[in-house]
Amino acid sequence: MIYLKTEEEINLIKESADILGRAHGLVAQHIKPGISTLELDRLAFDFIKDNGGSPSFKGYNGFPSTLCISVNEQVVHGMPSKYELQEGDIVSVDCGVFYKGFHSDCAYTYPVGEVSAATMDLLRRTKESLYLGIEAATAGKFTGDIGFAVQQHVEQFGYGVVRELVGHGLGRNLHEDPEVPNYGRRGKGKKLKAGMVIAIEPMVNLGTKDIVQEADGWTIRTTDYKPSAHFEHTVAILADRTEILTTHKYIEEHIKI
Repeated sequence: MIYLKTEEEINLIKESADILGRAHGLVAQHIKPGISTLELDRLAFDFIKDNGGSPSFKGYNGFPSTLCISVNEQVVHGMPSKYELQEGDIVSVDCGVFYKGFHSDCAYTYPVGEVSAATMDLLRRTKESLYLGIEAATAGKFTGDIGFAVQQHVEQFGYGVVRELVGHGLGRNLHEDPEVPNYGRRGKGKKLKAGMVIAIEPMVNLGTKDIVQEADGWTIRTTDYKPSAHFEHTVAILADRTEILTTHKYIEEHIKI
């Protein structure tokens, strides 16, 4: 069941997304060698709670943390730990906020200090694919158009597009229909309609598309241990345009891909 949102509900998601964006900006200020991923998680939790929200991920199906923090070959769903970021790492930070009855969801992958040229290219091109996917997400098109745009862009560089994990609808629930794959064919999948709110989130690997779940039951990593990048926005499909509800602007005051 796909739940179409009213203008009022979309505005409430934007309020949630503002808290989320500012939480991401706070985390971005502290991305540097030597900080533990647990400390980043604490900063985000405190900020979200201090601003009247709740972390969407904490307690979701038993997930223990505010942030999904995935380092290097970890694709998504990494759990914060005592691990201290090191020069040359990349780290995906995925976060959601529940506020006034609605969720927002957003992710960004950061370089830690100086990273290799090949890895920086992966980050930039994955981020580009996010915006190409958003451009394709207009009323009357299909989820396959989004996936096609992402896949066509990144596969030209030899990257692997994760198949098993996808974007999703969201609103009163963190995960709603429809699923939004990062691969596909134009004109296929679910038709996009005004009032839909979806999270578009390319997950792109430097090498193989193949992934495996770690023994912790959450962390997903690449099977070849090559780096993976992840960028995400929550967007609203409107009759005359598509609006990005989340923001990376607070992040990019400190780190720019």
